[in-house]
Amino acid sequence: MSHALRTDELAALAACIDHLPLPTAVLEPEAGRFVHANHLFRSEWLDRPARDLASLVHQDDLWQLHEAFRHADPPSPLGTTSMLRLPRPDGTVRWAELHARAFEPEKAPGAQLFVVQLVDFTVQKKLLDDVIARETRWNAALVSSVSGVWDHHYAIGQKYYSPIWRQIRGMDLKDPLPPTKEAWLELLHPDDVEHTLYAMQRQEDGDPAYQVFEYRERHKDGHWVWIECRGACIDRAPDGRPLRVVGTDTDVTERKEAQHRAVQVSRRLEMALAISGVGVFEADLVTGDVDWDRRMHEIYGVPMDMEIRVGDTWESFLHPDDKATVLANVARNTEQNRCFSDQYRILLKDGRERYVRSCSMTFIDADGHLKLVGANWDITEDVILQRELERAKSLAEARNVELETARVRIEHNAMHDYLTGLPNRRYLDEMLGLYAQECAAKGMALAVLHLDLDRFKQINDTLGHNTGDAVLRHAARIMRDTVRTEDFVARIGGDEFVVLVRFDGNPRRLSNLAERIIREMRKPVSCEGRECRFGASIGIAWAEAGVMDPKQILLNADIALYRAKNNGRNRQEFFSADTQVEIAKTKALSDQILQALERREFFPVYQLQFDARTLDVCGVETLARWQHPVEGTLSPDVFIPTAEDIDAMATIDAQILEQSLEDFSAWQATGIAIPKLSVNVSYRRLRDPALTKTVRRLSIRPQTLSFELLESTFLDDCEESVTTSLKRIRKLGIGIEIDDFGTGHASIVSLMRLSPSALKIDRELIRSLPESRDQVRLVRAIIDIGKSLDIRVVAEGVETMAHARILKDIGCDVLQGYALAKPMPFAQVAPFIRSQVWRAAR
Repeated sequence: MSHALRTDELAALAACIDHLPLPTAVLEPEAGRFVHANHLFRSEWLDRPARDLASLVHQDDLWQLHEAFRHADPPSPLGTTSMLRLPRPDGTVRWAELHARAFEPEKAPGAQLFVVQLVDFTVQKKLLDDVIARETRWNAALVSSVSGVWDHHYAIGQKYYSPIWRQIRGMDLKDPLPPTKEAWLELLHPDDVEHTLYAMQRQEDGDPAYQVFEYRERHKDGHWVWIECRGACIDRAPDGRPLRVVGTDTDVTERKEAQHRAVQVSRRLEMALAISGVGVFEADLVTGDVDWDRRMHEIYGVPMDMEIRVGDTWESFLHPDDKATVLANVARNTEQNRCFSDQYRILLKDGRERYVRSCSMTFIDADGHLKLVGANWDITEDVILQRELERAKSLAEARNVELETARVRIEHNAMHDYLTGLPNRRYLDEMLGLYAQECAAKGMALAVLHLDLDRFKQINDTLGHNTGDAVLRHAARIMRDTVRTEDFVARIGGDEFVVLVRFDGNPRRLSNLAERIIREMRKPVSCEGRECRFGASIGIAWAEAGVMDPKQILLNADIALYRAKNNGRNRQEFFSADTQVEIAKTKALSDQILQALERREFFPVYQLQFDARTLDVCGVETLARWQHPVEGTLSPDVFIPTAEDIDAMATIDAQILEQSLEDFSAWQATGIAIPKLSVNVSYRRLRDPALTKTVRRLSIRPQTLSFELLESTFLDDCEESVTTSLKRIRKLGIGIEIDDFGTGHASIVSLMRLSPSALKIDRELIRSLPESRDQVRLVRAIIDIGKSLDIRVVAEGVETMAHARILKDIGCDVLQGYALAKPMPFAQVAPFIRSQVWRAAR
């Protein structure tokens, strides 16, 4: 200090400070060194050695201390106030409110000092923090809640309604509220006004029964809104008057409507049960408790107050001759959790015998108890009537049974197929004319569905004619079970069937029928201990009554069938005017493909594949092209569908494979380092028993050739011959790669069983990677699957270097696409690799 205090001056100042009722200290300006502190300050804050105030303050709050001293100088009547943290030796932190003011002692002018007071604010600070936290949680709850908040503060004459409260009623923030309680009551449903006023009064009085009540209020657009009002009085005057009532309103319209619908359904069910005479029961198979409705008691002649128990009551009524069978049926179906029905006899207490039909099923209730629920009908009169009718019918039929049997047998043999029992082509021709006449007379439409089994020839050739016959009989059963009784089904030869349908002219019914048949045909069937899978293609043609030529309809259905099989099989197609033109074009294309094979017009082009990390060439994919003499170079999508339909795809694959292997050898001879060649192989090619022998004759070095197959090839139900062929191919050192992965139906199980060397992610999954994080996550998941199964992952459709960078970052192994190299003929591959031009794009 430039003007030091004398000892007597310091004593006088200390005496003055010691008499203050608050913790007070006098500090020098330099670093706030203590000059004197009263006993309250020392006991409260100086429980550890400290030369200055700064050593007591939290490091992060020193700036506030300096600011307080700076603003307290020059002396001000008010001084300065700050909130500081003071760490304690035990690791806790106390909050204190600092009051500081500069002053100059009268007897030492120029000797500036600071008088400071520290007031412990720790408790108040915690309370304040707690209030802020609770207010934050409350505000967050209001924002996310579907309930509208209201606050009636009668003590200060204020009412608050949240935005959600307004939204429930269709109101904007700017819409005025009803000016009076009477005006608001005008918005209530007339049937709810009295109840609502009473409920509000009881709610304000604190009645727990009315903390929640419901009423209807008119929405801004005019409809009624059901509102669930929850409220409570949180402040009362000494005389009990409510001073403040708060609560929430929730729109429960959907819940009320659902309850109303449930009541309607329940009422209808009760009426239906009453009319039908059905008795309903529910049995708890864990506790043994049983609940019978009134009708069940009537059926079994049991008083309403009688206790019903599992294993006792109902079982005692079963006829002795039926009891074992019925109980076994219940036990079997209960164990398998199936819905089941039964018919049996019961003996009532008075000795009468009654017939009962039952339908039952099991379920697990909310308590985890297995329960059996079902219905019983008393069908005694129906059984007696049925027996009488059967007896009369048997007597009538017995008179001419031999003659009728012979006549039916002769007629049936002449008009039906011996193998399937279905009507034959002769019967079809006869019924076609009759159906056409009937449709013309009734103004109905006539349709023909022409069905051909897919893969039947392969089944017949590989598994034998006995299996083929079993498949035909199975297909006939499906046809009979799927069509209506008034429809006509015939087998017209081989694996072809025809259905005649009379309908109202809505083709959707025909499409639905065809889809049901196709769906049933696709289900596996066991034939002689072996599982067979096949499908069906269906051609559909129809005509209305005024323009009906039944033979032409049959011909048109045959043309539509050809189109269905040509478009991929296992599908349905309707005949259209363009179909015949399309068939003619397909026939011409088929002839051209066969000629092209003779002239060897199919040739390979190559698209290079690159290591995702180094961009080194790591392989090449072979792509088929057709050098058409008139239309020039054609891509596979032009010729593959037709080539597969005429069984030419295997020959094309073979020619492409031979040429690509020659080109691969030429690259190796000239020092072009392409490690691996990939060739596309069709599903039919895999079924060719000669494929393995052909590949073995080509003397291919192991690990230099891979076969690419579409993911759709590897369904879990692919043919056994294909699986065997793939095993043999792998033994020859040829890799198997799944092409277009992510667009088919390959399962993880089938991947593990197949163990391919690579997965090629379809370009559709790659295309939007730079714009879609979801797509990046999806592709990363596929890559992780591949890595977990030790399968190399190749990305197709890498169109930009942004694609390449993303795929590299998420762990893709190989890149293929226009960003790096386009497909090119053999002559361009070597110069392209030598130029290394793709690296410039990095």
